[in-house]
Amino acid sequence: MFPLVVGATPFGILFGTLAVKSGLSIAGTLAMSAFVFAGSAQFISLGLLAVGTPLPLILLTTLVVNLRHLLYAIGLLPYVGKLAHRWRLAMGFWLTDESFAVAIARYYQSDPSPYKHWYYLGAALFMYGNWQFWTAIGIWLGQQLPDATQWGLDFAMSVTFIGMVVPYVITVPMLMTVLVAGVTALLAHSLPHQLGLLVAALAGVAAGFAVEQFFSQETK
Repeated sequence: MFPLVVGATPFGILFGTLAVKSGLSIAGTLAMSAFVFAGSAQFISLGLLAVGTPLPLILLTTLVVNLRHLLYAIGLLPYVGKLAHRWRLAMGFWLTDESFAVAIARYYQSDPSPYKHWYYLGAALFMYGNWQFWTAIGIWLGQQLPDATQWGLDFAMSVTFIGMVVPYVITVPMLMTVLVAGVTALLAHSLPHQLGLLVAALAGVAAGFAVEQFFSQETK
């Protein structure tokens, strides 16, 4: 998780800085990171709040952006479905792109350890604490430095996501999933309320599934 935490650090600083510049209170900024804990949704909701968007539309927009987590949950379900309800609730709250990438890699390992959900929890809490800390640092920087938002810190998250995806591109279906999702994301970028992300995710999943089915039929 450590490289992913490092990659998320500039993102947390940027959010704290932007929140202050957008007029969100310090308490509101810290509460958003603590209770929402979803970087993309926080940035989008911050922009919508700044222009006076009605609350129902903000909730709907962030819901659409976070629907990708449903795909993560489906991927984890075969491994966590038998856990107690309290465990699944906790894992759902702390589910992020980074924690999923680390956890699914651990679940893919063939050893029979019954404690892999504790591994997930440790990785997720590491990221959660990191996000809260750097949000607070970003708030402080936003008060001290007038141009911190111009540092280009948001680029770090793009690099982090590339690093998360590339190690999993080891089969033809995975490659097709990435290519189709990437191309679709570019083509659908202009859709409102970040719907392009959802369309790209669904297109990638459909392409990967279709290719996997094709190869499974070929081997029969």
